[in-house]
Amino acid sequence: MIAIKPLPKCAAEITIPGSKSYTHRALLVAALAKGDSLLINALKSEDTLYTAQGLEKMGLKITWEKTGARVEGKGELPNKKEEKIYLGNSGTSMRFLTALAALRAGGTYLDGNERMKERPMGELIKSLQTLGIKVHALGKNNCPPIKVEPHQLPAGGIIKIKGAESSQFISALLLVSPYFQKDTTIIIEGPLASKPYISMTREVMAAFGVEVREDNNSFFVPAGQRYFAREYFIEGDASNASYFWAAAAITQGRVKVKNLRPNSGQGDLNFLNLLQRMGCQIIRREDGIEVQGGPLKGIEADMNSMPDVVPTLAVVAAFANGESIIYNVGHLRFKESDRLKAVATELSKMGIKVEEGRDWLKVKGGQPQAAEIETYQDHRIAMSLAIAGLATPGIKIKGTECVAKSFPDFWEKLQELYGNF
Repeated sequence: MIAIKPLPKCAAEITIPGSKSYTHRALLVAALAKGDSLLINALKSEDTLYTAQGLEKMGLKITWEKTGARVEGKGELPNKKEEKIYLGNSGTSMRFLTALAALRAGGTYLDGNERMKERPMGELIKSLQTLGIKVHALGKNNCPPIKVEPHQLPAGGIIKIKGAESSQFISALLLVSPYFQKDTTIIIEGPLASKPYISMTREVMAAFGVEVREDNNSFFVPAGQRYFAREYFIEGDASNASYFWAAAAITQGRVKVKNLRPNSGQGDLNFLNLLQRMGCQIIRREDGIEVQGGPLKGIEADMNSMPDVVPTLAVVAAFANGESIIYNVGHLRFKESDRLKAVATELSKMGIKVEEGRDWLKVKGGQPQAAEIETYQDHRIAMSLAIAGLATPGIKIKGTECVAKSFPDFWEKLQELYGNF
């Protein structure tokens, strides 16, 4: 358990680790490329290590160096034996490596922890089955473990998939589709959750030489394309930057995150627009982005495209004048925890009035009080609620080790905010 020391006013410049989302994608495409790729500033965290270890089980060599990760790509997945791969509670690893297993000659068994066995995979499994892949969910309700049996290389063709549950299903299919036998068209049925992550996937694919064409609700990938090896820089993680910008907001201080592009393709950068609507000043420069806090007011926000920063905004809303409503985020109930329920429960412990619905939260701002915070083994709950302790005496965070999933040195970075006090 860590007790958070209140801070009169933040005044800091922070450099954050590389983006988890970019790292997952870059590891996979570099593995499929032929030749060595250096992923500069790649994030070495629990989740990305699961992806890397899964790739190694498939026959690739990945070396973590001081500057990042070196991937020795073979242009194929050389290990033809049946493999068992454990992925903890890394949903991205499970989804991406399930799709990657469709390119393997050998069978693949993918498993995870107890929470992973509650995370649905049905849409991805159904899509792979339409391609002729012998893939099955062995858990209840189309949840892991996942078994991919030996098969021929997928032919490609037309895939129809619902987009409301997780954009990672679509990203997983896109990442491996250049290696199918013929052109592939992925048609999205219904609303698409977290669309900026699809754009991120396409950005990484393009950087490694693969074209994806978008037309309204579909994506077209020409066959015969291959990823090429290269050096690739991975910028700071906007989701993790959100905690430090939130610190500036609730203490009416200032925090600059130095290794993020103002025009970054990360959807979570839109968190800044929400802070601006709440009363903060945003200063974008080529060498980083600064938030200067001010008196906060409640807002309404559709956060479907940036679900990872919903807990962070809810914490800021707890210190704002008036009500904030966060909506269109039902897919948060299937993350590392049921994040809507977790946020509502923990903010309520702090004396904040919170209502939750199927896909929304309503937070009435006030003066949060001391509380011991449960993290539900969810890194984003731990980090966002820790920020509340900067402006509220007596906040203690349990289960602090869970931050290793995406931000192993979060607690050390948090200490940097105290540099001038």
